[in-house]
Amino acid sequence: MFSMLTMSLILMFITSLMMFMATILSKKTFYDREKNSPFECGFDPKSSARLPFSLRFFLITIIFLIFDVEIVLLFPIIPILQYSNMFIWSITTMFFIIILLIGLFHEWAQGALEWNN
Repeated sequence: MFSMLTMSLILMFITSLMMFMATILSKKTFYDREKNSPFECGFDPKSSARLPFSLRFFLITIIFLIFDVEIVLLFPIIPILQYSNMFIWSITTMFFIIILLIGLFHEWAQGALEWNN
């Protein structure tokens, strides 16, 4: 019991000493120009977090998530080809790709893909 307590105290002392030394020796500055500049999304890091944000960034995020999930859903299509019926596989794959293309054309028609506005 005593040895475990002693070992725990020694480990806590060494850990605290290392953290203290790392804090003193680090060359980080809190007033770095990059840290004080707005983030890529347009938020000012020093202002309130409850300010309204641009709908354009929200739409870009949603489009990214849709295409990201699309890629994850398309990955199993190739390996499953050798285990399934070719006709059923083709119909299912074409149906899935047509749904994705309809969604893409809808986003295009709504103007969500126009970057230079």
